[in-house]
Amino acid sequence: MDLLFAALPLVLDPVVVLSMAAGVIAGIVLGALPGLTATLGIAVLLPFTYGMPPIHALALMAGIYNGAMYGGAIPAILVGIPGTPSGVATTFDGVPMARAGQARLALQVALVSSVIGAILSAVALIMVAPLLIRFALQFGPAEYFWVAVFGLVSIAVLMSGDPIKGLASAVIGVLVGLIGIDQISGQERLTFGLDALVGGVNLIILLTGLYAIPPALDLLLDARRRAAAPDSAGAVDARAGPALSLSLTARLVPTWLRSGVLGVIIGIIPGAGGNLASFLSWTQERRWVRHDNRFGEGDPRGVAASECGNNADNAAAMIPALTLGVPGNSVAAMILGGLMIHGLQPGPALFRNNPEVVYGFMWEMLLTAPLMLLIGAMGAGLFARAMRIPPALMAPMILVVTTVGAFAAQNAIEDVWIMWAFGVLGVLLTRSGFPLAPIIIGAILGPMAEANFRRAVLLMNMDETIFVGSPITWALIAMTAAAILVPLVRRWRGRQGTQ
Repeated sequence: MDLLFAALPLVLDPVVVLSMAAGVIAGIVLGALPGLTATLGIAVLLPFTYGMPPIHALALMAGIYNGAMYGGAIPAILVGIPGTPSGVATTFDGVPMARAGQARLALQVALVSSVIGAILSAVALIMVAPLLIRFALQFGPAEYFWVAVFGLVSIAVLMSGDPIKGLASAVIGVLVGLIGIDQISGQERLTFGLDALVGGVNLIILLTGLYAIPPALDLLLDARRRAAAPDSAGAVDARAGPALSLSLTARLVPTWLRSGVLGVIIGIIPGAGGNLASFLSWTQERRWVRHDNRFGEGDPRGVAASECGNNADNAAAMIPALTLGVPGNSVAAMILGGLMIHGLQPGPALFRNNPEVVYGFMWEMLLTAPLMLLIGAMGAGLFARAMRIPPALMAPMILVVTTVGAFAAQNAIEDVWIMWAFGVLGVLLTRSGFPLAPIIIGAILGPMAEANFRRAVLLMNMDETIFVGSPITWALIAMTAAAILVPLVRRWRGRQGTQ
């Protein structure tokens, strides 16, 4: 606790507070624009954080992370188009409430629920991460190898509707992570004779190419989305209807507690994601409420469950990322990449050598929640108008900023071409049904798995059973096998049932 409170003065620095506020505003605007997400916002931001102190860069990322998750509820409620994937369940009750003249109430419930979910998630991060890091101190190379394999497999399978395509994307990511010089033999790998690849693929370039270019190109190429967004943005007045009352707030407390705990648990599981937390929170709350159940017809508890659940996933997804190096979702992978470009490696060494950074980030995830409440309440109408920004205007801005950022990262024009190459690859893979998140995870965890595998092999002279010689390794092997087999068995049973 001493280290935690020692980091608080750093976070209360006016520049850091302004960074958090700017991140929240940017996140809400991005979330309110269908097709733009927190992942994209952080991807665009990353190249410009090179010269920032880590605590300032993480403040921006924390603000975007929490802000975008709430921002996705605005179009979900007002026009029935979720701004982010995790906002789908919010439409179930948010749209009926808006059509019944309760848009203001629905937005206020979504805002307060998002804030409470973010607070619960940040508290879980503060409490659980130090405990898990003590457990991680028992890990050797073999355990870290299996952690990387489990994280890679679970994320590849859970983040995709098709486990095979998810695993294929993960393999692509591992291959990307292996590009460059072999650290042991000194030989070039997968460089194809290109000098720009000898040093490996810059993580910033990979992240920006895969997560900023495809959404921007989609906005330009998808005429239906370009035409629909401005026309439908003003369909419902965000100020219409009653406000959130104290009596309703009291009724929603049990919903927030149940959904918040469920969201935290799901967030800790690598690959589960905010969309799963949102759906499960809404489904479980509907089952829990037996009397006066109007879920799907405009029940405020439905909006509260969905928004609290998906925001409770946020900081919780950083628990395995900070302690084990296994990000819980794509945004956590982005933030993990932000740490790595500043030379900070997740794990026990991060907590030992840079406690001010890791504990400062915990405070930032917590403090962006009340900032989101203040900013969201003051600018509700303004953020609703953000949906009217033409996608055809946003897309070129994103492309220009990302291109400039890619060049500025290392002042190398080759990075721009590599970023665009990954951007085109991302478009092709997305349109073919391959998820992009496992590629990022593979590029991060692949080198981690390789390095620890080699270390473990060197130790095999002393212990031939090193890869299966402890209960921890057996548990990780069993979890990896389950992550592969369970979705495949469910898919097979589903096919059998339709025949």
